[in-house]
Amino acid sequence: MQNNRAELLHHQALQPLQWQGDHREVRVTVRSSAIQPTAYAPRRPLLRKTLVAVDIVCLLVASIPFFICEFGLVSPMRRGFFCNDSSISYPLQHPETITDTVLISSGTLISFLAITVGEIFHVHHLPHRSRSTIPNPYVTALYKEIGTFLFGCCVGQSLTNIAKVAVGRLRPHFLAVCQPNFTHMACSAGYLEDYVCTSSHSKEKEARKSFYSGHASFAMYSMMYLVFYLQARFTWRGARLLRPLVQFVLLMLALYTGLTRISDYQHHPSDVIVGLLQGALVAYWVAFYISNMFHCKQQPHSVPSSILDSPSSDHQTDC
Repeated sequence: MQNNRAELLHHQALQPLQWQGDHREVRVTVRSSAIQPTAYAPRRPLLRKTLVAVDIVCLLVASIPFFICEFGLVSPMRRGFFCNDSSISYPLQHPETITDTVLISSGTLISFLAITVGEIFHVHHLPHRSRSTIPNPYVTALYKEIGTFLFGCCVGQSLTNIAKVAVGRLRPHFLAVCQPNFTHMACSAGYLEDYVCTSSHSKEKEARKSFYSGHASFAMYSMMYLVFYLQARFTWRGARLLRPLVQFVLLMLALYTGLTRISDYQHHPSDVIVGLLQGALVAYWVAFYISNMFHCKQQPHSVPSSILDSPSSDHQTDC
């Protein structure tokens, strides 16, 4: 009986529908795909859960270089210096204008808050179907966008720490931290590689991580990502200059963070420039090639019967 019912539905779906008009005839043929058995349906939730686990593993793998360098498991390259090098003779400033704690907490808090508000508004006003195993569409949207943002953070900071260890450029305050004994050094020989720092080993290693600025890269990544996010999600047309103003403020925060690293004698100007550029490039890559914020989805619209005859009817796309 079920087979007869399926054959009847399939036969009716292939029947052409005709409308007779005064001057033209429109034929619409609706073809329905054959009803497939649901034997593999129970496997789909398991597959999606596996994909979520894969996402988590990818996030952890991308953060491995960051934690290896951050915990001091790999020492930075040991570079020499000239005794009369004024670029590494600046004093050590305490405290820093923007500390690591302030940078990470502020950047992540602002980003999470903006993404949370944006996704709740987006899901509420533009509902769409999701094949996720999580039934709540708000949780699904936050998982996608916040997970994408965190992946970009891990990639950007891992690249930064790899460069710090591989290059080993001396910070502007290196001599103030190292405090070498110049009386036992042959400064007349020029470039010195055989020297001993009298300070602690941990401070000496940290003073060899100037290239490039992690503060600048993280600040620019988080703020530039929010600039792209606002461009995609902030669709209110009431105030034309409100969105550009907020984007301008975010970029100024990132630029100010980078400039403080120069004024605090933590990095050279070139370190900050490269850090800002790297953060902006990673934000662009994540926003346009990993995130779904700029991806358009076809939304079905009911077409009035009065325009079915018109050959010039177009299809609308909601983003």
